[in-house]
Amino acid sequence: MFLELLDVHSYYDKSHILQGVDLRLQQGEMICLLGRNGVGKTTTLKSVMGMVKPAQGRILLEGRDIVGLLPYQIARLGVGIVPEDRRIFPSLSVHENLLIGIKAGGAQKAAAAGFWDPDRAYKMFPRLKDLRSHMGNELSGGEQQMLSVVRTLMGNPQLLLVDEPTEGLAPILVKAVIEMLVDIQRSGVTIMLVEQNMKAVIGVASRFYIMSKGNIVFEGDRESLEKAEEVRRKYLEV
Repeated sequence: MFLELLDVHSYYDKSHILQGVDLRLQQGEMICLLGRNGVGKTTTLKSVMGMVKPAQGRILLEGRDIVGLLPYQIARLGVGIVPEDRRIFPSLSVHENLLIGIKAGGAQKAAAAGFWDPDRAYKMFPRLKDLRSHMGNELSGGEQQMLSVVRTLMGNPQLLLVDEPTEGLAPILVKAVIEMLVDIQRSGVTIMLVEQNMKAVIGVASRFYIMSKGNIVFEGDRESLEKAEEVRRKYLEV
């Protein structure tokens, strides 16, 4: 198993956010963690990334327990996170934003087949090439989301954690962002996706988890999720 969360409990101060989360992810897979606002989805990603240290449980990356490692140490193990707020540098160009995402030693790695650098990004996502001289604050919401995802790829992660990539986007841009993530997965990157918009991801993720109040209340594939009407109504519908 590529990534496993085993009985993970995480807190913010005295607030018990994750209450025994179990989750698994195979290499090359795209899974989606669904749920309403405030149930612990983002905290799950931050716990994997080391931004929140679990008080209990294990997080195994290729069999190695990474609980207690700092975010930069986890990043060096091949994990990248795309935050919900995108964090684009507004006064830098698209190209400069991409260059910031390159890790030390990245130029040598990028020379090898399969590694990400700006040239590969522009080839795979021509829209970014068209925008390469534009400042971050000149981009639309969808363009900023694309840049945020691809900037994270410049660190050549094996595992990409993506937080609410479709939030606030028009339907046509939602479709473009999801198609981009599918292309990235096909390139060999494993993806753990957090979303509220089930309709956007139902056709692309291989498995789904639903979270409520810090617990996993459902796990299954697309067919299982589509059949679980009561679960969807109780935990996903407004």
